Amino acid sequence: MKSKKLIRLIAILSGLVLLMCACSSKDSSIRFGTAGIGGNYHSFAQAFAQTLHSDHEDMNVVVKVTEGSAANLRLISGDFIRLALTQTDTASDAWSGTGVFEETGALTGYSAVAGLYMEACQIVVLADSDIQNVNDLMNRTISVGEAESGTEQNADQILLAYGLNDKLTKQVNLSYTEAAKALTEGEIDAMFCTAGVKTTVISELTSSHPVRLLPIEGKEADALLTTYDFYSSYIIPAGEYPGMEEDVRTLGVKSMLIASDKLSEETVKNIAESLFNHSGDLQLAIPVDFELTEDFATSDIPIPFHKGAAAYYESKGISLPSGKE
Repeated sequence: MKSKKLIRLIAILSGLVLLMCACSSKDSSIRFGTAGIGGNYHSFAQAFAQTLHSDHEDMNVVVKVTEGSAANLRLISGDFIRLALTQTDTASDAWSGTGVFEETGALTGYSAVAGLYMEACQIVVLADSDIQNVNDLMNRTISVGEAESGTEQNADQILLAYGLNDKLTKQVNLSYTEAAKALTEGEIDAMFCTAGVKTTVISELTSSHPVRLLPIEGKEADALLTTYDFYSSYIIPAGEYPGMEEDVRTLGVKSMLIASDKLSEETVKNIAESLFNHSGDLQLAIPVDFELTEDFATSDIPIPFHKGAAAYYESKGISLPSGKE
């Protein structure tokens, strides 16, 4: 199995190659980094790109498939994309040069626009699997998400909390759609997926194969909540997915929209305005609860806000947390 350092390097280089030729300095052409097809990031970005173009005909937003949160932060810092979706935990690590960014150091050149919705850390197994809890993943083959994704970071942290490292499990990097296919074909035993509930790829998977979600609870969850301030307790309600008859306790992290500092204040203010004006329409495009409020959008954000976003909030009489203006 390739080392994770090598996998991350390959992911970074492949992302740069795919996006280098698309670079532009004009605000009217904005590359929007998402994640793999099958997740809510991609669905949200497609809907929001159309919304922005409808509100501002000269704003051409091009949705780009990437490896996910960590990749998006590297790409936006390098000016290969100008808008991106990421998890707050990954953004915090990038800003401070910790976690998966410890070797490369802190990344800059981007700022927050808004927190969007909560994402659940979901571990999926087939319903007839003998895997009943996270401890049972020992010596199993697990998809931990794509290299450079927020899912991979969460999977690493969760598995380590249960005493499971990459020597006690076989960890592979697959997109959500690849992982769902591999799960049904018996090539992997479980898949991690950090995404808003309901996650499209999991809902589609249940239409052909009954699945279960493993709980993340007890002392291991408590340790993660104590160690990392970006995690929160999260309950996936019974019935959220077909065949799921009981609540599942797990952990949640907040997703957020970030913008390149190279985008003008006016452009980002317009982006923020469209986001809030059309939150009801965007809810129809994604299966997660998207009841966007200014309080949710501005709380627990680990990096400063873009000047354009700050200008929007100021126009609405909303005060940003101290130090985040």
